Amino acid sequence: MGSNGKRYFGTDGIRGRVGTAPITPDFMLKLGWAAGRVFGGIGNGRNRILIGKDTRISGYMFEAALEAGVTAAGVDISLLGPMPTPAIAYLTRTLRAQAGIVISASHNSFHDNGIKFFSGQGAKLPDEIELAIEAELDKEMTTVPSETIGKASRVSDAAGRYIEFCKSTIGPSLKLTGLKIVVDCAHGSTYHIAPNVFEELGAEVSAIGVSPNGLNINKEGGSTMPEELARKVLDSGADLGIAFDGDGDRVIMVDHGGRIVDGDEILYAIARNRQREGLEFGGVVGTQMSNLGLELALGDLKIPFARSPVGDRYVMQELADRGWGLGGESSGHIIITDLNTTGDGIVSALQTLAAIVGFEQSLAELCRGMRKLPQSMVNVQVANGADPTASPAVRDAVSKVERKLGGNGRVLLRPSGTEPVVRVMVEGEDAERVEALANELSELVANQVG
Repeated sequence: MGSNGKRYFGTDGIRGRVGTAPITPDFMLKLGWAAGRVFGGIGNGRNRILIGKDTRISGYMFEAALEAGVTAAGVDISLLGPMPTPAIAYLTRTLRAQAGIVISASHNSFHDNGIKFFSGQGAKLPDEIELAIEAELDKEMTTVPSETIGKASRVSDAAGRYIEFCKSTIGPSLKLTGLKIVVDCAHGSTYHIAPNVFEELGAEVSAIGVSPNGLNINKEGGSTMPEELARKVLDSGADLGIAFDGDGDRVIMVDHGGRIVDGDEILYAIARNRQREGLEFGGVVGTQMSNLGLELALGDLKIPFARSPVGDRYVMQELADRGWGLGGESSGHIIITDLNTTGDGIVSALQTLAAIVGFEQSLAELCRGMRKLPQSMVNVQVANGADPTASPAVRDAVSKVERKLGGNGRVLLRPSGTEPVVRVMVEGEDAERVEALANELSELVANQVG
C-alpha cells in the first residue's frame, strides 16, 4: 500500500519494469477500462480520452491495451502517437478531452515503462480520482453494449499544434536568428518536435538523438547524460546546447564552453528575465535538493524563494499554495504556470533563449550571477522504513556538521522514494571539506540505521 492508501499510483503515476506487474498488457487493459469508467461520468455527451506515448518499444503494446480497455468502457479514444508529456497535457486541455494518458517512463531506459494521467485541465490527477480508478480495478471487467462501444481516431496534426503552441510562448516578435544550437532529443518523444521549433524561430540547429528505434531512448544522451552534447557544442563551435529527457518534460543546457547548466541555473535565468520584463510571478519554488547558490542569487535580486519536497507534484502544490508562477528542480523539470500546466522542456528552453536575446548575453554570462556551491551526496543503504532522523546520535551529528559549516551551507538527510537508501547531502563553500563532512556523516548514519 502506497501513499494515501494507493496500491498502484506513486508520486508520478504508475511505473516499473516491462513484463513485471503491474507493467503488463493485462493490467493496462484493465487500467484503461477503469479509467474509462471513471472519466466516462465526467462532462456531457460523448466523452473522450487522449493517449500519447514516448518512443520506447513497449509503448505500442500498452497503447493497444489501453485503447481496448477505454473503448470497452464506452469512451472514445484519440491517439496522438509519440508526443512529449507536456504536449499531451496541453492537447488534453485544448481539445476539451476528459483526460489524457501518457505512456512513458520519462528518463528511464527502454526496459521500463509507466502511465501518467492528466485531468481535463491538463493537471496531475487529485488523490480522489486515482483512488476511484483503483477502486474500479477491483471490479470484474465488463463491456458496454456494442452500440455504445467507444471509437478510436488519430489526431493527425498533433505535432503541428504543439509546435505552434511552443513558439507562441515567447511572443510573435522574438527571433533566434544568429544563434547556433545543438539539440539532443535523447531518441525520445521530442525528436520530431524540438528541432522544428527552434529552426522555425530562426536558429541554426544541429540535432542529435533524433533516430528512435524503440530501444535507444535515453541511451548515452539526453538530459541525464549531457556529456556528449557538451562535446558536440565544443566541436561545432555552437552558442549552446539543449538536452531533453525521453518524454520531454526536463531540460538541461550546455554553454558555449561546454559547461553543463542545470535546472537551478535555468530557473535563475528565467526568473532574472521575467523580472527584467516586469512580469509578476511572485517568487520561485525549488526543492530540498536545489543548490543554495540559487537561493542566494535570487536573494540578491530580491526574488522570494521557497523549498518543497523533491518531486514536481510537490513543487506544483507549493506554487499553488503561495500563488507563485515559477518553480522547478535541479534535474531540469521547470514549471511556468502561466505557460503550461506541467513541466515543459521545450518551453523552458525557449524562455531561457528569450533571456539570452533580451539581455544580449551568452548563456554563460546570463548565469554568471549565480554561483553554485559544492554539493556532496552519499547514498547509505538502510533497512526498509528506517528513519535516520529518529536517532539522537544522527541528529547530534547533523547539528555538529551544520555548526562547522557556519551558516554557509546545508545538511539534508532524505530517504529515497524508490530504493532502501538514505541520501546524505552536505553543501558548503569548500568542495574538499564538504566531501569529507558528507563521508563522515554517512558513516555514522550507516552505523546507526544500516
